[in-house]
Amino acid sequence: MSDTVKNGLLFGLVGVLILITGFMQSWNSAILILNMGLISAIMALGVNLQWGFAGLFNVGVMGFVALGGLGVVLTSIAPVGEAWAAGGVRIIIGLLAGAGTIVAAVMAYQRLPAGRNRNLIMIAVLIAGFFIYRAIIDPGVGAVEAIDPAATGFLGGLGLPVLFAWPVGGLLAAGAAWLIGKTALGLRSDYLAIATLGIAEIIIAVMKNEDWLARGVKNVVGLPRPVPYEIDLQKSASFIERAQSFNLDPVTASTLYVKLGYSLLFTSVLVIIFLMAQAALKSPWGRMMRAIRDNEVAAEAMGKDVTQRHLHIFVLGSAICGIAGAMMTTLDGQLTPGTYQPLRYTFLIWVMVIVGGSGSNLGAVLGGFLIWFLWIQVEPIGLWLMQVVTSGMSEDSGLRQHLIDSAAHMRLFTMGVILLLVLRFSPRGLIPEK
Repeated sequence: MSDTVKNGLLFGLVGVLILITGFMQSWNSAILILNMGLISAIMALGVNLQWGFAGLFNVGVMGFVALGGLGVVLTSIAPVGEAWAAGGVRIIIGLLAGAGTIVAAVMAYQRLPAGRNRNLIMIAVLIAGFFIYRAIIDPGVGAVEAIDPAATGFLGGLGLPVLFAWPVGGLLAAGAAWLIGKTALGLRSDYLAIATLGIAEIIIAVMKNEDWLARGVKNVVGLPRPVPYEIDLQKSASFIERAQSFNLDPVTASTLYVKLGYSLLFTSVLVIIFLMAQAALKSPWGRMMRAIRDNEVAAEAMGKDVTQRHLHIFVLGSAICGIAGAMMTTLDGQLTPGTYQPLRYTFLIWVMVIVGGSGSNLGAVLGGFLIWFLWIQVEPIGLWLMQVVTSGMSEDSGLRQHLIDSAAHMRLFTMGVILLLVLRFSPRGLIPEK
């Protein structure tokens, strides 16, 4: 069987699974799985760029996805005028003072001669700058968060169309990745993993606690959408007429129309990123990155700046994850920092890359769709299976109740089994790198 036929059958299998969901459950559920599969495939492409191309073990995917979601708020929400008047300028000045403190400390370290005096001066600059920063920003934060805290209590955004937020989310993630990469990419792979995981948790902690930025754990709801609202479609006479021509009630037709609109947008982004990743893979740059991945010492001996190339691809992969995070927040219509968990936004993305095929862009896309489908559907399927297995047991049977309760753990069990099977029988993934 040729690779083309095999790959076509694998993607066809995923398509059939989604179609079965539509026929057996509902088309709303099927299209929602498709949309989240598209977003997951983009996240998997970003991680595959870092790991499959360069061998960078980034376990901070969650942080970059969250920054993409933050980009939606900062771009698309209208600015809160009262908050800006109360303390917005003071917050900006405070942030600039904090950044200036860091720059001053770095310059002191670089320009002063090595020794005890340099260390003392750098520490003194940091301590003094910290107190100045807090003295400026704290009153501004308190004033902003006091402005109608039940509804706003934050500065808002730029009020731009939400589609602009997707590249902005990518830029936010890329900027954070550059800062992280400048300090962490010199570490060995296991230390890099620990560092990126820790920094991702710091990003989430900041988003949860800094209410002036994006309302913290109070969440930002009602984000703008790039597609019509269902209620507006249900009021349109022409839309109702078209829905009736397909024997659909207006409510169902409107939800399907909106979800399909998202599907077209997400598919466009996925195709663009996939084609760019494929072009990069086949270019001299892509061959250089794989050479660095396979043997850093040999690549360095050939004159390649390994650390700089690692920084480039770390920033690119993180930017793709940020774009996917912005798309997901747009689909949800809200930013909820408390929902960003390593299991969902790091571990699961890595499973997609490993199962699909590390180093293979097509494999990353397949893994994104397949693993997301299983993540969503395994639990209801497991509950149905346990109910069938225990159908002959009495209602008060402890074993029956235990088996039914265990269906809630089917997701993690299934992910572990899939990883074991793939690593045993196809260790390079379902669509391995050529």
